[in-house]
This record gives sequence, C-alpha cells and structure tokens, in this order.
Amino acid sequence: MVNKQRGFTLVEIAIVLVIIGLLLGGILKGQELITAARVRNLADQAASVQAAYYGFIDRYRAVPGDMLASQVCGAIGNNPAWSCPTGVGGAPTPPGGDGQINAGVWSEAAAAWSHMTAAGFLQGNYPGTAGSEAAYVSTVTPGAPINPWNGFLLLGRTNDYRPGTAGQAPRLHLISGRNVPVNVMREMDVKVDDSSPDSGILRSAPLTATSPSFGNVGGSDATTACVTVGTPSIWNINGASADCNGYFLY
Repeated sequence: MVNKQRGFTLVEIAIVLVIIGLLLGGILKGQELITAARVRNLADQAASVQAAYYGFIDRYRAVPGDMLASQVCGAIGNNPAWSCPTGVGGAPTPPGGDGQINAGVWSEAAAAWSHMTAAGFLQGNYPGTAGSEAAYVSTVTPGAPINPWNGFLLLGRTNDYRPGTAGQAPRLHLISGRNVPVNVMREMDVKVDDSSPDSGILRSAPLTATSPSFGNVGGSDATTACVTVGTPSIWNINGASADCNGYFLY
C-alpha cells in the first residue's frame, strides 16, 4: 500500500499569509495608537501647566513659586502644605519677589507647584519645599508632578536648552522630564512645533546638562542618543532612546 503525503494547497497558504498580515497590521496599528495617546497626554500636560502658570499670574499678579511669604496666606489662604499663623507668612514660600522662578533655586521650583495647586489651577498635593535637586525628585515626597514615564517636571527660567549657543538668552520653560521615548518627542515636535530639536517652542534638552534629572544625561544620552546634531539637527529616531527630555519654551 502506497502512503501519499499531502501538503498545503496554495489557497491554504494564502489564507495563512493573509491572517498573519492582518495580525501584524493590527499590532502596528495598536502601537501607533499607543504612541499617539502618549503624545496627546504629554501635550495636554504641558498645556495645562502653561495655562495654570499664566492663570495664577493673572489672578494674583505674582509668579507662582516667587510669591513673597508675606503675600501667600492673605492671597491663597491656608493649605495643608503650609500653615498661616497670625502675622506670619506661610511656608513653603521662598524669599522671592524678583518676578521669576530662578534657575537652581529648588525652593522656588517646588513652591511653584504648591502655589498653583493650592490656588486650584492644577491638581495634586506637593510639599512646596525642596532644598536640593534630590529632595525635589524624591519618590517618597515628590516635589513636582511627573510625566507618563515617571519623569519629574520642572518649571523655571534658564538658558540651558538646545542649541546652547554662546550668549543664549534665559527663557522660561517647562521641562517635560526624563524617560520620554525619542519617537514620542519627535512626533510631539511635529504636531506642536517645527520638528526641529534646536528651534521653535519645543526643544531638546542640551546634550550636556547641569542637572542630572533634567537633561539628556546618563549613558549614551550625554552624546547624541536623542538628537543627531547637524544642519539642521534632527531627533535621532534610529537611536531609539527611551530617555529623552523636552523643553517647552514660553
């Protein structure tokens, strides 16, 4: 008796290939939807902070985080983040009053979030005090909001943003925080700005930064993992970095 071996027909192979194609297409589409949702989340977060910052100034005629201690209790009122004894300015307000959140003054950076949340412009509960960067990014008592990838936000005025040319003027900006994938940063830049990490309102953190938590530092990010420098510079999608950082200039 002769045993006949039967293989797959062309129709069966075609059906299998179609199914595989549909599965791969669904996976890729799902990844696109996830990326788009992350971009919207980051954009919404940046927009809400900007609206809160200018809303606070419009209401109180003072910069959040820079508001004088003598003004806080009378203007914002008591808050769990501080106390307001009679005749005493409420902590945690730094000795500000110069009209800006100063670079490297972690007490002002932390107080900004406490002031805006206490005034109802943002949601959250922040201590409003931080004597150092380590205290500001503490996971036990966070001094600031975090992005969807658990990187800490920072609002302040510096000249520490790309392209980092000599004499670059200090500007107020919101730092999106570490751990943002480079493809998200690039898509965000395309949607809200000019797609360049060196120009416009959305820029990359400098390749060498003064702050471990808020620059493209650590591992290969100190070189060109997030940005390919050139004329013009571009977001380095091929590098596939998962630790980039955007600066939203106001």
